[in-house]
Amino acid sequence: MTLRRQIAAVIALVSCLVALAVGALVHQASVRQHTDQARKSAMAALDAALTGYDATGELGAGWHAAADDPALPAELRRLAERGRQGSVLGPGPRGTAMWAAAGTDGRVLSVRIDYADDERAIADLDRAVAIGAALSVAVTVLAGVLAADRISSRLRTAARTARTIARGDLDARIGPLGRARDEVAELAAAVDSMSAALRSKLAGEQRFTADVAHELRTPLTGLLTASELLPPGRPTELVRDRVRALRDLTEDLLEVSRLDAGAETPDLSDLPLGPLLTRILTAAGAEAELRIDSATVVTTDPRRLDRVVANLVANAQRHGRPPLLIAADGATVTIRDHGPGYPEEVLREGPQRFRTGARERGGGHGLGLTIAQGHAEAIGVELRLSNHPDGGALATLHLPAPVAGRSRP
Repeated sequence: MTLRRQIAAVIALVSCLVALAVGALVHQASVRQHTDQARKSAMAALDAALTGYDATGELGAGWHAAADDPALPAELRRLAERGRQGSVLGPGPRGTAMWAAAGTDGRVLSVRIDYADDERAIADLDRAVAIGAALSVAVTVLAGVLAADRISSRLRTAARTARTIARGDLDARIGPLGRARDEVAELAAAVDSMSAALRSKLAGEQRFTADVAHELRTPLTGLLTASELLPPGRPTELVRDRVRALRDLTEDLLEVSRLDAGAETPDLSDLPLGPLLTRILTAAGAEAELRIDSATVVTTDPRRLDRVVANLVANAQRHGRPPLLIAADGATVTIRDHGPGYPEEVLREGPQRFRTGARERGGGHGLGLTIAQGHAEAIGVELRLSNHPDGGALATLHLPAPVAGRSRP
């Protein structure tokens, strides 16, 4: 149940309980007032009847006075026979009546005052209270629903922004949620402050990574040049190999920092997918089987798509086993090897830089998949990593369709 419904349900329940309590109290007070008034009137009529009876030996015609009235309630009759006076609310010839009786000269004298008008007045008051209570409950519940909807709307706004931040957009802010200075506004301010702090920290780390990679470029270029001057031999090859690896790592770090900063704008165009994949695989020198089911045209940046496919192919060649199969079905491209598959942490959390798993037994820094994912996001390609049911790693690329009205190059 949503927070809005919970608040509305609680307000409705409390309002109904309050309305019932108030209605019961008003009903009891009304009954007590009418009963006391009728009892006073009956006792006054009884005193007047007794006075007239003692003076004249006859009962007056008013107040429905009678001697030994058979309709007199039994408990009041027994009380009067013991020489005491009393009154009771009981049935009468024309509905409920207030009886008063007293014993005198061996007889029971009684008077009766109709109570039907009082009952109608009480019923009318009960109806008025019920209508008023129902209207009050409806207004209270409506006001509660509106207040709960406002709170819920503000919380949903905060939740949407928090999810946006979790997806990596650290520029997202909740902002002021109205003029209220309550706990929701405090939560929004805390989330915005957290996002700003994360943004600042991440920007600092990106600058540090870019600066380190940039500063390493010059000495690495010098080392690579110097290694070319070494005499031929196995030690020289090892030195050159390690220097090239360090240079490639530096270039990857620079590329990751550019992707994190979003410094490059993709150059999108509509291109036939088949020739594009053929050109990418030829340039990569990959020994792979290419299957193209249709002459599909996709919207992409060929340079970035080249980087995505080349990195996925290189990852499959380094950590998987042949045969390597690349298939294009419509705008969907799959790259599958027959190795051990992606590690569970990669499938669960996605590519992580400088994190390698069981699949990376051949080495690596975890940057290839990170760069492929970054370029894929930049050109609107959905990249999914999974393991094929029959074994091997499976990377699936869903490319966007061409935009209507855009001319092909």
